[in-house]
Amino acid sequence: GTGDTGQGARTWIKQILNQDMAFQHIKVIYPTAPARPYTPMKGAFSTVWFDRYKISNECPEHIESIDSMCRGLTDLINDEVKNGIAKNRILIGGFSMGGGMAMHLAYRFHQDLAGVFALSSFLNKDSAVYQTLKKTKSILPELFQCHGTADELVLYSWGEETNKMLKSLGVSTSLHTFPNLNHELNRTEIEKLKTWILNKLPIEAAETNE
Repeated sequence: GTGDTGQGARTWIKQILNQDMAFQHIKVIYPTAPARPYTPMKGAFSTVWFDRYKISNECPEHIESIDSMCRGLTDLINDEVKNGIAKNRILIGGFSMGGGMAMHLAYRFHQDLAGVFALSSFLNKDSAVYQTLKKTKSILPELFQCHGTADELVLYSWGEETNKMLKSLGVSTSLHTFPNLNHELNRTEIEKLKTWILNKLPIEAAETNE
């Protein structure tokens, strides 16, 4: 999320679960966005994946900063591939802005990944993701989305609209709704995410790949 770090996200999840989100056969990486001037904070430096003109789904995307980050995160994916991990055994996702980043990265540049998760996230109305998918014929990574109905920062309706748009463009999606949840994570959501991760990356396949 905006202004957080990979370590911050890891700690947050650990507090919710009372343990690390760890899997016997899956490596979990928590990257941190580089600090950059962030327009919604009057140009103050913040660890954000990309810039935004404002926090709204009505405005254009700051595509230059999104694309520059996609290049940086592609290096991270390529490093794992060099380590012998197949692309169809890699999931990416995030909370809030991190989920938006993951959708750009997967659906525009890495359509052969295993899946994407987006928690309390959204895409702008004319997102470059939609433009890419309109021209795409390939099988796309599945999307796991969660959103609280009481979210005051990223409205539930924005997440719902994102889900409907991606579904209409051929993405297999699920949207899990959390009544009374604001812009935050909760235990049920993380447990659901863990179950989905294990379904997408089962241990048997890991063994046969060795």
